[in-house]
Amino acid sequence: MTDPGAQSPIVEWAVNVTMTLTVLGLVFAFVRLIRGPSLPDRVVSVDLITVLAVAIAGLLAITHTEPDFLDIAVALALVAFLATVAFAWYAERSTELLNRDRGAAERAEETDGR
Repeated sequence: MTDPGAQSPIVEWAVNVTMTLTVLGLVFAFVRLIRGPSLPDRVVSVDLITVLAVAIAGLLAITHTEPDFLDIAVALALVAFLATVAFAWYAERSTELLNRDRGAAERAEETDGR
């Protein structure tokens, strides 16, 4: 009788290759997080890191035949989505304020020049 938790060699190989590539992606995302150069670059790298963490949780669920890892993956994905939405709101709001301030400065220069 076979072990119900045993995996075929092909699945085991695929999970190992996928885990290796995912960890490699994490390394590159951390490099982008550290090097920047801008805030949007860093936010995208944090978003990528959370996506890769979700992938790792899914791979661990397959490897250990433990579905609890999928709950962790779903919770992490929801938090990452909310963080991305919050940053998008912040970026839009700061752009609006910057444009408003530029317009006020231009109007002030026009009235001073007359």
